[in-house]
Amino acid sequence: MAINITMPALSPTMEEGTLAKWLVKEGDSVGPGDIIAEIETDKATMEVEAVDEGTVAKILVDGGTEGVKVNAIIAILAEEGESAGSVEAPSSDPAPADPSPVQPSPKEEVAPASNKASNAEPAKSSATAVPPKGDADAGPVPRKDGERVFSSPLARRVAKQNGIDLTGLTGSGPHGRVVLSDVEAAIAGGGATALAVDAAPSKVAPSVGSAAMATGPSDEAVRKMFAEGSFEDKPHNGMRRTIAARLTESTQTVPSYTVNMACRLDALLKLRSEINAGAPETDGKPAFKISVNDFIVKALALALQDVPMANASWTSTARLMHQSSDVGVAVAVEDGLFTPIVRSAETKTLRTISAEVKDMARRARDGKLKPQEYTGGSTSVSNLGMFGVTDFTSIINPPQASIVSIGAGVKQPVVDANGALAVGTVMNATFAFDHRVIDGALGAELAVAFKGYIENPMTMLV
Repeated sequence: MAINITMPALSPTMEEGTLAKWLVKEGDSVGPGDIIAEIETDKATMEVEAVDEGTVAKILVDGGTEGVKVNAIIAILAEEGESAGSVEAPSSDPAPADPSPVQPSPKEEVAPASNKASNAEPAKSSATAVPPKGDADAGPVPRKDGERVFSSPLARRVAKQNGIDLTGLTGSGPHGRVVLSDVEAAIAGGGATALAVDAAPSKVAPSVGSAAMATGPSDEAVRKMFAEGSFEDKPHNGMRRTIAARLTESTQTVPSYTVNMACRLDALLKLRSEINAGAPETDGKPAFKISVNDFIVKALALALQDVPMANASWTSTARLMHQSSDVGVAVAVEDGLFTPIVRSAETKTLRTISAEVKDMARRARDGKLKPQEYTGGSTSVSNLGMFGVTDFTSIINPPQASIVSIGAGVKQPVVDANGALAVGTVMNATFAFDHRVIDGALGAELAVAFKGYIENPMTMLV
């Protein structure tokens, strides 16, 4: 019985990817753990391992193919005793490379497919995910100005049930595809894009304040604003599209607010200097070098443990109360951004946190981070202090419910414990909170706890 090799889901949010290249060819024998291909996700290139033993009978998707859907069949293995020539390819196209495929988001409903092949015994599959549910009741594909509005079946079905005009929505899915979260945002926004529908289904009119008015100018209109030849197109890569989609979704769906806390750094800088001075040497170099940002990660992790109600994520039915403090650290890479996560940071020493952050930052810049290393998390730290920025506000990255923006430490007049005027180093920390999860007083409580650890850093070591 033949074994299907399917396009793997390398992260919870992955819906499609690029099959960069094959490392095997038809006729090659493979076993569990063998590297057989390289897949490009929105942010990295990952190696794919075989999970079964057999002979590569047919390669159905060529290397370099973009837009390959998760769970699409990309190759077939023949098992022991089975002739590679007797293996038949599926009758349907296994991996369409439509630049704007209709594919549900991870939140949408899915159901097992029958995986039937004509005149052949059903093949086993190595996929761990399941194909999308059929869209028979989702309604016709909407069109705007004669052009197809790409949308997932569940998005169309929910939009149809709630009278939402998909042509007035800006999709946050791959290539601008409208997904369920876009429809939910329209419904939550008071039906701004709802249709006034009368007895005749063909007669519809967008309500006042339609989202169509807020989608911004078209690509063509933007280009016409600039003289021809005065600019050069830089096509969006997967990372840029993902950043744009996720941050747009965040600003449209997360009711956020900010809290600013000024933290004095003098004690922390003194302790950091003492710790680094005492670092043992290896080959003439210090074994470690703790940064201010390492203290910040640790302080935020401990603050979340002190204020556990703030260590949570939002879902439509419940808040997810996290037990550990998983803190993301924003890392700039060429034309993009990663946020690798220090898991259970509250339990780790400053030295361990420092080593992990340095390692993940290096691998992020090399495109070698695994998706599980930058997905999820309780909160994040974004630090622009090294650029001299003193105050800024970051955008929350769901499912996290908070993020803290760290400015540069600046010397300025302060009043010491005795009421005397002195010069101190002060750092601004600006917290952004998801108000659905963290109310104002709770956010202030977390900021105070964070400030306490920053200004009394020895408490992080005991």
